[in-house]
Amino acid sequence: MLIFHLDPLVASWFSLLVIVALTLSFVMLGSHWLKNHIWAFAAESWVIAALSITVGAYGHYPQLYAIAGLTIVVRGLLLPRMLLRIVGDLSVEREIHSRLSAARSLVLGVALVLFSYEVAAHLGGQLGLADNIAVMALMAMFGLKLIGFLMMMLRTEAVSHILGLLLIENGIFLGSQILVPGMPLLLELVILFDLLLIVSTFGLLTRYLKTHVGSTSSRDLQRLVG
Repeated sequence: MLIFHLDPLVASWFSLLVIVALTLSFVMLGSHWLKNHIWAFAAESWVIAALSITVGAYGHYPQLYAIAGLTIVVRGLLLPRMLLRIVGDLSVEREIHSRLSAARSLVLGVALVLFSYEVAAHLGGQLGLADNIAVMALMAMFGLKLIGFLMMMLRTEAVSHILGLLLIENGIFLGSQILVPGMPLLLELVILFDLLLIVSTFGLLTRYLKTHVGSTSSRDLQRLVG
């Protein structure tokens, strides 16, 4: 496996990319402005694309170059453009009724990342991967997934829920680039198609809610439950 044959410089580069991806997820978690969320997601997707290119170069996985290109086009350009258009159509620029303040959300996010590191280190020890980049990959995968779930629980705007789902998928994808870099190109095409379908469906749903209900906030939709 690639993770067993990395010199310290390359391992440090991988670690830097993973840390940058995690930092961008905290930008999404700590800001209430929806456009900040979208730009942070786009930047995170570009970072993951850089990771794919690096893994492809050092691991001799030529299909990762195509996957990196698709990541840049779909995750880094097309999906953010679709989300920005949704935000513009809805005339909703920020979260008004977040369930936690930005500071408390960040503290909770840090706690989840620390928990992810403990779980990753334990799994790494069990699998003989201690002191390896695999631990960092596992931590990022778990951390991004938990932060994505946290966004979906704490935020009320539908667009934030979409971004939470995309963040969860980014976490899975980032971890797979290091742990199982031989992912077939066809599988990535299927995943990207699903992401486009999810964002398009959510876009139609939010426009419907805005038109017929007058709000896209789950806080204002409580009366529909029951």
